[in-house]
Amino acid sequence: MKNSEKQGQTNAAQPKESQSKDIKNNSKNIVAPAPDAATDLKGLFIDSLKDIYWAENALVSALPKMADNASAAGLSGAILEHLSITKNQVARLEQVFDLLGEKAEGKKCEAMAGLLKEGDSILLETTPGAVRDAGIIAASQKIEHYEIATYGTLVAFAKAIGENDAAKLLTQTLAEEKEADCLLNDVALNLVNIVAAE
Repeated sequence: MKNSEKQGQTNAAQPKESQSKDIKNNSKNIVAPAPDAATDLKGLFIDSLKDIYWAENALVSALPKMADNASAAGLSGAILEHLSITKNQVARLEQVFDLLGEKAEGKKCEAMAGLLKEGDSILLETTPGAVRDAGIIAASQKIEHYEIATYGTLVAFAKAIGENDAAKLLTQTLAEEKEADCLLNDVALNLVNIVAAE
């Protein structure tokens, strides 16, 4: 090795001892776990299932309102079709809980609660017609993207802990959420956004 290369290594910036000490001792951002916090991946998996179970049940209640406020027949029909699919997804989650020997119960999903609240705000902030329809699609796609991310994670967790039957059921739901997102995108691009832009 050349002297210049050796010298470059020795002259490389090294963190000051006091800086690295400060980083290690800066515990104000460390969050203490709740008493019932998950201690392994299976516990986190079950906790996440409770979250999405609450979310899907909340959607069953919210989707009829979205459909009632949609003007485009294609959009209203797509939402009502997804309502039926969502009810099946709730039943599928109950199967997953059963496979795990767990009681099917929900835990409030703050993310979904926020997305549904945003959807209600869009209804208040738009007049009926194509612009409101565009807002409903935007809110619905945010929900679909959240669900796609959640089910993708759940499938990965299920596989990692050897719950392959649960993974298969969750993969079905993941595919349905992706299909719903594509359908909403088609309605937006081929109808609603065109009319709303006029």
